[in-house]
Amino acid sequence: MAHSGNYKGVIYAAIAGLMWGILSVALKITLNVYALSSFTIVWFRFSIAFIILAIVLFIKRPALFRVFYKPPLKLIGATLCLGFNYYAYMKGLEYTTPGNAQIFTQVGPVLFAMAGIYIFKEKITWKHILGFLIVLFGLGLFYWEQLFAMANQKIYSFGILWILASAVTWAFYAIWQKELSQQYSTNQLNLFIYGLCSIVFVPGVHLSGFHSLDFPGWLLVIFLGLNTLIAYGAIALAFRHLDSSKVSVIVTVNPIVTFAIMYLFAEMNVTIIAPEHFSLASILGAMLALAGAIFVILFTRKD
Repeated sequence: MAHSGNYKGVIYAAIAGLMWGILSVALKITLNVYALSSFTIVWFRFSIAFIILAIVLFIKRPALFRVFYKPPLKLIGATLCLGFNYYAYMKGLEYTTPGNAQIFTQVGPVLFAMAGIYIFKEKITWKHILGFLIVLFGLGLFYWEQLFAMANQKIYSFGILWILASAVTWAFYAIWQKELSQQYSTNQLNLFIYGLCSIVFVPGVHLSGFHSLDFPGWLLVIFLGLNTLIAYGAIALAFRHLDSSKVSVIVTVNPIVTFAIMYLFAEMNVTIIAPEHFSLASILGAMLALAGAIFVILFTRKD
């Protein structure tokens, strides 16, 4: 039975990784093809996730809605951090490519792992330091190589800063969410987070952008909304069956999915999205960044 649980955990973690690997490409296509702003896309993603989750929980577990009566400050903080994470990631995608966004967003899990050392009162070992240095070297090599391949280096750098900002706020969200998960269920936390974010982003929404959507466009934005629900639901189930460090490692390799999709697009001459710059140095940098992230996560206890 234990082995069966492990397999389920791997499958759920792989689903989450697959969803996040596809997500950056889908978001970039939405920005390029349809007249939807970053604010509107983020609002739609949270709203769809909230509506579906709220309907299910209202039928099955209405008591979970009590979290809205008197939410803890940490939950409000985690909500605002995840909301900013979504928005900053979208802004970063406006100025860079999906592959670049996926590589630099790995700073989030690394920071979360390093913060876990402090939270769990662990000693920093040479393994943590080595892994962190590998991440920094890999990101530096990747950035340097990509920078000179871009037509507008300032805009590219601006996009990377947005991605890094999204990664940092995700780490804060993850820390608070993990602490809160000891008192609240995952569904209860997500219900509040999706609901509050849906309200927070309303002032910047431009509904007129939805008028330009054709049938494929509607399928795409609905997928973006469902992606949030599926990915976070799958990751919660993965943690039930598998050690969190193993789950994190599986999810961390999701940039490989993004690069594979972008490579296929390049081979198929897809023009709706700018191609990635694949060079030996950039691939090496990406591999080092991912390897370093995995190294840090593996040697940091999260359970």
